[in-house]
Amino acid sequence: MASRKALKKSVNYIAGELFTECLVNKLYVPGTDPQKADALMGDILTMQDEFLSRISHTEPGNVKGFYKKFRSDFNAKVNEIIDRMGQLK
Repeated sequence: MASRKALKKSVNYIAGELFTECLVNKLYVPGTDPQKADALMGDILTMQDEFLSRISHTEPGNVKGFYKKFRSDFNAKVNEIIDRMGQLK
């Protein structure tokens, strides 16, 4: 299992990349709806805060199950954001 510090860095990196990609779409891709892009960027920041706080408050006694659920929830949320990013037009 990775340390909490490394896991937080990974979450921050992935959220930053998603945010940057959304910002680039908003500014440079013609036909992108700016309101949808702004809402999606806000959701990315909310997702980042949510998952960082979950890392800080690990369930005692069920650490392995906690991180397994964390990983599946995080991957599902990232995939949802990527799908929404494809629908910004």
